[in-house]
Amino acid sequence: MKQSFKKLEQYQFVFSELVKRDFNKRYKRSILGILWSMLAPLFQLLVMSFVFKRVFGNSMEHYTIYLFSGQLVFNYFKEATNNGMSSIMSNAGIITKVTVPKYLFLISKIMAASINFILTLAIFFLFTILDGISFTWKFLLLLYPVFCLFLLIIGAGLILSALYVFFKDIQYLYDIFTLALMYFTPIFYNVHIFDGSLTARLLYLNPLFLYIDYIRSIVIAGIVPSLTSHLYCLFYSLFVLRIGMWIYKKYNYMFLYYI
Repeated sequence: MKQSFKKLEQYQFVFSELVKRDFNKRYKRSILGILWSMLAPLFQLLVMSFVFKRVFGNSMEHYTIYLFSGQLVFNYFKEATNNGMSSIMSNAGIITKVTVPKYLFLISKIMAASINFILTLAIFFLFTILDGISFTWKFLLLLYPVFCLFLLIIGAGLILSALYVFFKDIQYLYDIFTLALMYFTPIFYNVHIFDGSLTARLLYLNPLFLYIDYIRSIVIAGIVPSLTSHLYCLFYSLFVLRIGMWIYKKYNYMFLYYI
């Protein structure tokens, strides 16, 4: 881990240029440009709110914020990991000619997605104000689940980008996985419908649910999650990150033979 941070410092200029390239590339020849980072999730929120509010939201206070928080976390995870998956293959021309740490391309993709996430987060806070939710010091604790989510995304990105080098079918399998994950994550439906059931326990196997639930507890309920919740959030992040680092360390020397 320390060696990775040292290399990031060593290749700081290259890394910053990669982030700029990946972020600008997304909005190249776009009239609204960066505004799409905020408008796209906003339109998605409005559509989902219109569709699901009558079914799930009539008995829930601050349903729009409930829905937005789930959508915010899931979309960030999906976008960052999807982009990160192809980071090695899409930069094959550079990797085969220049000696740089291969994970720089992955993290640059994740950072570009993180900028979009931060812009969307600003819209989320605006919606909380419009929904009559007051800001308190507890909102500072939101940095914790966001940091854990960032580590989880890096770990998942390391795993996916390595697998994608060897197995191109992983992109199709991952589409199915994220679709199933979306429905297994309580984004638009009330999690309390599962209270006391086996499904309620299985939800804790889903780290995205833990991060979403943490945010909802702070923003909607104004409650600081338990120490157990904090430990679970950190455990999943470090566990996935450790697996990703192990896979990269073990197989990264083989990437050049496949790209």
